[in-house]
Amino acid sequence: MRRATFLASVETDLVDIFTTLAEASGSLPVARGYVRRLRDHCHHLAGLPGQMRRARPELMETIQSVAFGNYVILFRYINGRFVVVNILYGRRDIEAFFSDDG
Repeated sequence: MRRATFLASVETDLVDIFTTLAEASGSLPVARGYVRRLRDHCHHLAGLPGQMRRARPELMETIQSVAFGNYVILFRYINGRFVVVNILYGRRDIEAFFSDDG
């Protein structure tokens, strides 16, 4: 089964997600479990055949996305590898995040 590769930017995103959820829920196990499910979902996506997700050319030519709860997983295929670029809160201005000014 193909596994996801995570850029360093994703590790930062996951720490931010963990911190936000831990503070909101008051529970480290809840936050830890959600981040684990998020990572597991990325590995699941990597194992799916084809490239049938939402293309996001307005962000970057090869970026695609898929939602997971309140978050958006942004990824690319590089030399046949499923590479997670960022995981961002879905209500965030993602276009601004990817712009030169963001």
